[in-house]
Order: sequence, then structure tokens, then C-alpha cells
Amino acid sequence: MRLSLPINTIITLPRPILLIPPSRHRKPNRFSTVAFRGVSPSLCRCWFSTLKTAMTTTTVGGEDNEKQSKISVELKEKIDLTEKEREIFDRLLGTLRFCNLDTQLRVAGGWVRDKLLGRDSDDIDIAIDNMSGSEFLDKLKEYLSSRDEQVQGDTVIERNPDQSKHLETAKMRIYDQWIDFVNLRCEEYTENSRIPTMKFGTAKEDAYRRDLTINSLFYNLNTASVEDLTERGIDDLKSGRIVTPLPAKATFLDDPLRVLRAIRFGARFGFTLDNELKQAASSEEVRVALGEKISRERIGNEIDLMISGNGPVSAVTHLSDLKLFGVVFALPSSSEPAPLENCGSLCQAYLEAMWSLIQTPGLGKFSGEVRRLALYAALFLPFRKTVYKDNKGKLIPVVNHIFKFSLKRKTSDAETVINIHRATEKFLSLIASFRLKNDVQLDKLDWATNILELWKSISLGDPELPATSKIRVLTGFLLREVKDFWRVALLTSLLLSTVDGMKEDQQIGHLDFQLDKLREIYQTIEETIRELGLDNIWDVKPLVNGREIMQIAELSGGSSLIREWQQKLLTWQLAYPNGSAEECKDWMREIQAKRQRTE
Repeated sequence: MRLSLPINTIITLPRPILLIPPSRHRKPNRFSTVAFRGVSPSLCRCWFSTLKTAMTTTTVGGEDNEKQSKISVELKEKIDLTEKEREIFDRLLGTLRFCNLDTQLRVAGGWVRDKLLGRDSDDIDIAIDNMSGSEFLDKLKEYLSSRDEQVQGDTVIERNPDQSKHLETAKMRIYDQWIDFVNLRCEEYTENSRIPTMKFGTAKEDAYRRDLTINSLFYNLNTASVEDLTERGIDDLKSGRIVTPLPAKATFLDDPLRVLRAIRFGARFGFTLDNELKQAASSEEVRVALGEKISRERIGNEIDLMISGNGPVSAVTHLSDLKLFGVVFALPSSSEPAPLENCGSLCQAYLEAMWSLIQTPGLGKFSGEVRRLALYAALFLPFRKTVYKDNKGKLIPVVNHIFKFSLKRKTSDAETVINIHRATEKFLSLIASFRLKNDVQLDKLDWATNILELWKSISLGDPELPATSKIRVLTGFLLREVKDFWRVALLTSLLLSTVDGMKEDQQIGHLDFQLDKLREIYQTIEETIRELGLDNIWDVKPLVNGREIMQIAELSGGSSLIREWQQKLLTWQLAYPNGSAEECKDWMREIQAKRQRTE
């Protein structure tokens, strides 16, 4: 059951015109453009069901022409509560009655925004006007106990001002959903510190301390109404604008992570970043504060949300345009070769091409996790050959540094992306053979020397060896290395192969990703790999197990000798896809007999 409650937008305060100066129109400082030929119109549209966008041209000062999108967003006339939300809110309001509390409870921020947009949300943050979150949590547990309802879980997260975590947050699980409880806040700063002194504030004061106007809306549980206390939240949501309630620079210096949140929400909804906001975000002071004041875990989490969202290209473009790319994806000073000046826009170009490709209907299904790592692999493609020296003087891929230190992401993410990059270089050397369906120049591959030696030892003088055996063996070994990400590696290799012979350190505007051509080549190669029966080759079990290897090869021990035989047997199995286990064992016995005669 859904309950519909009316929106009562409370406007009781004079409009604070002086808090937000009018936007300044200025020509965007953008990098060179990148050509994407053959992109179908359907792929270029941002699918957001409630958005209607019309492009207009504004002339400023008689010479600066800036295209700004005027967005009209259709908001819900009523907030629809789900049955679970109604039950949760009933428990919260019941606490007020049971404990005789003169307290106002408000749902803050994202839940209100998403509900007005007609989207479901499980991000319920409760703002309390006259007590702390932990104090209200105790009252709520008392009320639930009186009803013989068990507390599913609760915790209190302490504030950490050094990392711009200014609020203590209490959390409780109600009806299998985590709810956050915080007090309304007001902040005061001393002359010598950017860390504020926290105290209880009014709902108006709290709304103005929020990161964005579209996140400053409240839903008052006591009155069942939406409160727009900045008098801008509804209007900015309707017009699709990303604006800070207070002056942008002060807002960002208070918590520099808000810069990344502004970019993320702009990309997520296809909204326009306010000009004053962009000017503040690109300032040296804010860049330094972001790099020094915010933990790398929080930065990495925001970047991961951008890459996993529905507007990763827009998000990374903003990072590049606002000169934040180098702060977020910080590289070690000992990087070799040194990163190019335009590395941010080059990374963005590869990301945009990959995003267009994986969005293509019929190009293959990319799960959420594969898609996320595919975009990271494309984003960091210009760094695939860049290394740095660790404390022991060992050369480490710089991509590992980005994931481990700059973003504090999982080690497995770095390993997967590095593995994709290595497979990309190998795939690049096989593309010509796949397209021509012959073994052209395969004997000259540096990475395949050992594999080719094994293949030659098997194929020598065998007229029954399939004509595709060499390409099948090489591809089989490659796919077993990269496994489920082989399609990603193939796509990244195609990006590198169709840059019309241009080098990456040349003007990005000259890079020409011919996407229709790439799609055609990709589908041809993918079909060839399927025809060769290799699409899940890493799951294929060996025909001969380790115990049988030791018996036939008369090995008494030594893992290196077993591994050597396993490589030979894998080569045989790839070269003879229809071969049986007995045929493979016969081949082993024949090889073993020849070796004994030689000895």
C-alpha cells in the first residue's frame, strides 16, 4: 500500500539574495575536442525520464557565446510513502508521544529530493531539533522495548573534524533498513581555524549549511510537509541546477568533499553546475583543501559512485575542466614516464569512447562490476606503461598507486585493471590475425615466445593439426589470464588500434575514435572467439590431472616440473580442441619415450 501526502512548501523567510551572488557568464575553459564518429543519437542522449532539455545560446559581452542547457524537471505533486516508510515514521512519531517529547523530526536531504523526482530511496536521514541523535536513539529503544519489539542493531559514529566529519551520527536498523539520526546544526568558525564549533541550530540554519540546495529540503514528519527553507531547493530542482545554499567557496572550504558531491549529483541527474560553483571548485585554495583535508577513503568513495553511476563521462569531464583531476588521481612524483600535461582530458577521451561502446545494444552484456572496472581500465589507459619506484626501489605500475593510495580502493580493483591493461597490449597484437583469419606475423610476438615454442613442438610434422591451432593456442592462453574481462581487454585494445596512427602525446583533438568501425571489428572478433570455442576457456578442466602427470612422466616430485607439463598439456588441449583424454595421454607417453631414448 502507498500513502500519498501533499507537498506543503513552507516559505516563511525573506529570500537571502546577498548570500548567493548572481552567476557570472564566462567562456568555459575546455580542452581540445575529441571526435567520435559513428555514434548513434540514441547513445548520446542522457536517459532521465523526468528531464526535458532545450539548448539555447547566450551572448555575453558581445563575443563570448556559451551554450547552457535550460532544464525543466517535472516534480511529483505528492510524496508517496511506501508501507515500510509509513511503518518506520509511525515508530518515530510514536516515540515522541510515548516519551512526551516536544521534538520536531525531519527527513533531510536526498530522500526528499528523490521522492519529489518520483524515485524510490532507502537513504533516510532524520534531523532532530532539540537533542542529539544518540539521545533520541535511546528514547526510540525505550519505546520499542515497551512494544516488545526487538532492536535489530544500533551504533554511534563519532565526529572527526580533522577529516571534515563534523557530526556525531547515530544509526539504527528499523524494519531491515538503516536510519541515521543527527541533530540540526549550526556552525561557528574562529579566525584561526577552518574547523567549526558545532552547536544546535534551527532548521533554517541547518538547511543553509547543506552542500547543495537540492539536498537542503526537509520532510517534516510532525506536519507531513516538505520544507524549502532556503527558498531555492524546489526551484533549483525544477530547473536542474547544482547550486550551494551559501557562497560556494565558503561551502567547499567548510567540507571540500562537497566539490566532488556537486560534480557527482550534476552528472547523476544531468543538471547544470552553477558558474559561481565552478569558479570556486577550480580555485587553488579549494584544490589544496581537497587534497589535504579530506581522507582518501572519502575521495575514493565519491569517485567510485561517479564511475558506477549513469553519468561517468560528465563527472570525469568536470574533474578535468575544473582542474581537479590531478588532485583526485594523485600520482607519485617518481612516475616514469612523467604524465602528460593533458593527461586528464586524454583519460576522459578514452573513458567516453569506452562508455559509448559498452552502451551499444547487442555488443554484449556487461554486468555492473564488469562495467565499473571497464571504465576504470579505459580511464587509466594512458597510464598503462607508467611505473614508479616504491620504498624498496621496485618498479610498480602507477595504476596500483592510484587505487591503493589516491583512492584507497580494493587491491583486487588495481590487480584487475592492471591485468586488463596487460591483456590489452597482447590483444592489440592479435587483431590483424583475427580480422584476416590467418596467422600473419604471430611468430614475432615477444609475449608469446614460450607459448609458440610449445606449439611448434606439438605441431611439428603433424598434418592433422587444425589450421587455426596457432591463433587458438595464443588466444586461449590470453583469455585464461584475463578471464571474464577479455571483452573489456578487447575493447580497450580496439581503442588503441583505431587512433589513426596518432600518438597519445599529440593533440587530443586529432584522436578519432571511429566507433561504428570499432563495433563492427569487435563483433567480428567476438564471433571468431566463440567459433573457436574459447569464450569460457578458463573454466575448461585439464584432460590430465596432476597425479596422472606424475605417473606418466615418471616424476617423483618437483612442482616446477609438473607446471612445465601442465603448460605443455594446455597447449596440446588448445591445439586439438576435439582431442580426448586418452589421446592426450598417448601423446604424453610418446614424448616421454622419446626423451628416455635421447637420454
